[in-house]
Amino acid sequence: MTTETTEEIPEAAAVPPAGTAPAKKKVPHGHRRLLTRRDRFTLALMAGLPTLLHIALVWVTAFASIALAFTTWDGIGFDSIKWVGLQNFKELFEQNPQFWPAVQHNVIWFVVLIAIPTPLGLFLAVQLDKKIRFSRVYQTAFFLPVVMSMAVIGFVWQLIYNPDTGLINSIIGANEPGKYIDWIGDPDLNLWAILIAASWRHTGYMMILYLAGLKGVDPSLREASSLDGANEWQTFKNVIFPTLRPTNTVVLVVTIIEALRAFDLVFVFNKGAEGTELLSILVTNNIIGESSRIGYGSAIAVVLLLISLVVIIPYLVSTFRKERRA
Repeated sequence: MTTETTEEIPEAAAVPPAGTAPAKKKVPHGHRRLLTRRDRFTLALMAGLPTLLHIALVWVTAFASIALAFTTWDGIGFDSIKWVGLQNFKELFEQNPQFWPAVQHNVIWFVVLIAIPTPLGLFLAVQLDKKIRFSRVYQTAFFLPVVMSMAVIGFVWQLIYNPDTGLINSIIGANEPGKYIDWIGDPDLNLWAILIAASWRHTGYMMILYLAGLKGVDPSLREASSLDGANEWQTFKNVIFPTLRPTNTVVLVVTIIEALRAFDLVFVFNKGAEGTELLSILVTNNIIGESSRIGYGSAIAVVLLLISLVVIIPYLVSTFRKERRA
């Protein structure tokens, strides 16, 4: 017994033209997957693992800190967590003698960074944008402190500020008995000494940001200004600098964040004691210090977070608006 199979053929392809060979028909083999099972597993691992780590280490800890800010907890067992409401914030604002000096020092940190290394970084960027000889070498030299660890920078400047063998005291002759200048131990000097080290690093950061902004300036603007008879300073003031408004916004936000997150240098120098208190130092001392007041330290962290959001949210809103308009 034989079975006969028939296959439906489209009408257009049923009868080939006379004298021509019938065209070969491509038989579909089904939908081919672009990614194999191994590819999907690799993609999920590469994208999922960093996402989980980010959520666990950033978002979960942030919300946990906000919740703990309204409690008291010594870090030993979850049973010892007690709800106190706004008591931590009330004590922070009214009874902590270090809080307002720390806020003042963070403000001073921002003012110094925006007043000294930012214009200096802009000046260096303008000079390097002129395509002078060995421009790459200069860029590398000025940017080198930025890629260095803040702890390493702190140790380097500790050697410079050393009262006995430090570079500064040796130059000015203050390394002899009775003439010592204690740059780190003196409460009237230590904050400014640390700010000099911070400015040294911040200058290279600002230089790179402004150099990137200058690379995006239309060369025709310079040519038109030159044809109008403007000198170099007039061209920069009236033509170049106004086009750097987006870069100036980024510089402002970055500088504020750098002033708020300042921690490494101060901790390496003297752990935030004797006139160098900062909000980040207070958070660390209360959470991992001898007192282990995790709830109180979380309250300080929430205050620092709110100050940061006051700066970051307007910047993000303006950025999203520009993207929508574009």
